[in-house]
Amino acid sequence: MKYKMFLISVVLISISFNLFSHSQAEAPTPGSSTDPVITKSYFDQNTLSEAKVKELVASAIAANAGAGQPSGSNGGTGTSTPATMKVVQLQNGQTLYAGAGAEFIVRTGRVLAVSNDENGIPDVTGGKDLSVGTEVALNHLLIFPAEGRGIKSSPKNTADIFVMVRGSYLLLNADGSKVAQ
Repeated sequence: MKYKMFLISVVLISISFNLFSHSQAEAPTPGSSTDPVITKSYFDQNTLSEAKVKELVASAIAANAGAGQPSGSNGGTGTSTPATMKVVQLQNGQTLYAGAGAEFIVRTGRVLAVSNDENGIPDVTGGKDLSVGTEVALNHLLIFPAEGRGIKSSPKNTADIFVMVRGSYLLLNADGSKVAQ
């Protein structure tokens, strides 16, 4: 009986030793397809320096400047290029209409959605369309796919209204006159 136990112990120890020795990962051979070696000159020739990257980016930006981009004009009441946002202050009683493709972010104050048709205003942040008369949440991105839509001050507003605008817009007083900017 002791001999059997000794024999079983030896067999188990040898099996576990064999399993452990084969489970260790072997290092790849230098220069093989799993561990390629390159020279410094190859690396220098096939990578871009920081100066070269800056040069390529600057030339790409210069080549694309103005290509296919709208001017952002809004009929003389204020301009904003597509790459920048302009801060517009909206007084009580005023309405801020967006040009096609314009974007608004209401930063302060209470405003309501305005539209000359039954389509709403896409609230990208909220993931829904705002129907006419809906209060706009602060810091939500609104995108205006067509003209005739915008925002106006809420009758409940007591704070200053500041809106970040990208694209063309038209700011009107309550009587329909354009606000000179």
